[in-house]
Amino acid sequence: MTASIFEIFGGLALFLLAMEMMTDGLKSAAGHQLRHLLGTWTRTPLRGFAAGVLITGIVQSSSAVTVATIGFVNAGLLTLGHSLGVVFGANVGTTMTGWLVSLVGFGIKIEAFAMPLLALGMALRLIASEQRLKSIGQALAGFALFFLALSLLKESLEGLTGGLDDSVLPGSRYGLPVFILAGFLATVLTQSSSAALAIILSAAAGGLLPLESAAAAVIGANLGTTSTAAIAVMSATANARRLALGHVLFNLVTGAIAVIILPLMLWTVEAVTHWLELDTHAAISLALFHTLFNILGASIMLPLAPRFAHFLSRRFRSQEEDHAEPRFLDNTLVSTPELATGAVDQEMKRLIGHVRGLLRVCIDREGLRPAQVRATAEAARTLNQSINDYVSRVRAEQMHLSIVESLSLSIRTCRYLAEVTSLAPSLIQLRDSHRKPELESLSATFEHYLATLRSLFSDTPPSPDTFSEAEHCYHTLKNELLGMIVRTDISTSLGGQVLDDLSAVRRLSDQWFKSQQWHETGAL
Repeated sequence: MTASIFEIFGGLALFLLAMEMMTDGLKSAAGHQLRHLLGTWTRTPLRGFAAGVLITGIVQSSSAVTVATIGFVNAGLLTLGHSLGVVFGANVGTTMTGWLVSLVGFGIKIEAFAMPLLALGMALRLIASEQRLKSIGQALAGFALFFLALSLLKESLEGLTGGLDDSVLPGSRYGLPVFILAGFLATVLTQSSSAALAIILSAAAGGLLPLESAAAAVIGANLGTTSTAAIAVMSATANARRLALGHVLFNLVTGAIAVIILPLMLWTVEAVTHWLELDTHAAISLALFHTLFNILGASIMLPLAPRFAHFLSRRFRSQEEDHAEPRFLDNTLVSTPELATGAVDQEMKRLIGHVRGLLRVCIDREGLRPAQVRATAEAARTLNQSINDYVSRVRAEQMHLSIVESLSLSIRTCRYLAEVTSLAPSLIQLRDSHRKPELESLSATFEHYLATLRSLFSDTPPSPDTFSEAEHCYHTLKNELLGMIVRTDISTSLGGQVLDDLSAVRRLSDQWFKSQQWHETGAL
């Protein structure tokens, strides 16, 4: 008994090693093509589903595909709606492992091809000069170890037949929940649903588990795959967390449906097995069960993907996303220019407030994370674009001249604010520059300029005197920097960098002053 348990752990370790070698080898050999496919062939949920099935079937790791998809969403390369299709497809694609195990792993004499395949794979890995061939060799060696591990697992689990307590078998009070939990934990602990599935199929093939118990464990293993996505998004963007939640909910819905109709699913599996004249081996029945309930879940959720994406988009709302969403731009008002103008004015006040907040954060806050600045700036850009788009939809027929002028002023102000938003990071660079030891002699001049800029960015519209003072500070600081460069008190590269930042901040303050004057008075 003890020997069998150690053999199980050894077989599991060998299986995990095989899966890692196979997945890493395939990703390395065809990674560029697969990433291109994932990034370009996912423009609709259905196409994303097909890409998810194909890529997961190739790399044999739904977790790897899901984490890669989260990375694409994190980087803004995939929308939430399109990425959901990939996740649904990855769940179906991962069922390929069950078919490999049942049809090949248990269907033929493994030693007849595994050892030669292992030798070929390692030969390629060691001898080949091209990296792609080395990766293919690694994948082949992993493929061979995959089946050797299956053989070891099957033999060791056969030695435990009859060791289960009757209280956890089907028909008992705790039967199905225990096996669902066992499958879930097996996936979480190994971080591989394929490994959990191999254990379950080996146990069923060895007679240790009846079909219904093994099916419940397969459902649990399917649920366990969500743990990898949950771990991957701990410090990710809101959209990536929404995708991980979508993955969890999809697997929960799929698993719940499978549990509720488990007797019907098993009957369907038996009917399909006879219809296709497949072997009635327990492992084949479980592979078919795994495939059918994932296809069922995908067929239910794919048509609902747009609504599901909308539901998820309301979760994990960040402050920046709330700022980016218009509050006053009502589409029903575009046919009434007088009312639309009022809505635009209200939204302009919000936009100015957000940009002012961005400038204050950049000039004042220590230890500011670049990601936070990018998120705040992106929110301002999004709201700015929404205002421009809304103004372009306002009906121009018989529009009063005052309304035309008002909307024109709003567009002009938006242009100023767009440039201010783009230049905001230069404030951080200038603020940090004056702390350099080489520029210590300019510390007082820097501080005076920064204090003047803070006044320029205050809640009240800046006065011409404040702007003139900022211009005077700029010229003073610029002249002193040029003098230090000429006297070689500082290097040309450092001086040039600070002068570039100084010019960017001057441009920023000029555009900010214009935006405030134009919006408040309509003239400059």
